[in-house]
Amino acid sequence: MATILVVDDELGIRDLLSEILNDEGHTVELAENAAQARAVRAQLRPDLVLLDIWMPDTDGVTLLKEWASTGLLSMPVIMMSGHATIDTAVEATRIGATAFLEKPITMAKLLKAVDQGLNKTPAKPGGHLAPTLRMVGSLSADLAVETTMAGVTLPEPVLDLGPQSLQSFNLDGPLREARDEFEKAYFEYHLAKESGSMTRVAEKTGLERTHLYRKLKQLGVDLARSKRSAL
Repeated sequence: MATILVVDDELGIRDLLSEILNDEGHTVELAENAAQARAVRAQLRPDLVLLDIWMPDTDGVTLLKEWASTGLLSMPVIMMSGHATIDTAVEATRIGATAFLEKPITMAKLLKAVDQGLNKTPAKPGGHLAPTLRMVGSLSADLAVETTMAGVTLPEPVLDLGPQSLQSFNLDGPLREARDEFEKAYFEYHLAKESGSMTRVAEKTGLERTHLYRKLKQLGVDLARSKRSAL
């Protein structure tokens, strides 16, 4: 498993991403600003960085430029933001970011971006828009226009209808097994319906988000399926 550095000035986001990535078997280091990120980068050389754009001392794009210009951008960097524009996303990728996650970040989209980032080398700084760019969130349509203008061919989307609302269950077994089978199907259905948004599924099901995530792990919910349908 990988060593992942999470850089975000919001404690809640750091804690949530850390819990999810730790449960996936990764080692997670945390930084709440650019100064701490520089120190961790110099000491541990993480395999991947999740980097917030808006931070109080130095913004994420500036830090990304700094690493690129000094030869320190040797690891994949996934940018994160809840207020960025398509221009910011394109600029970050041209500098060398491998992906862009729009907040609120869902578990499925996070894990997909991390898996893809760990299996790719960082884009070369200063080049054209990388064909391997993955944009997650409402800016994806604008990104398709940008990549088309840059002469990049995007892969065809894979249609995944996800779990259906009407399903059958084995009622001849023990109650606990039937209950677990129903709960697993229930959560898979709502994850697919809400595009993997843990926040919306938590609101829909009436569960606190951290408890919901643990419940999904306990039931063995197929997260790979959620990741395939996230984009």
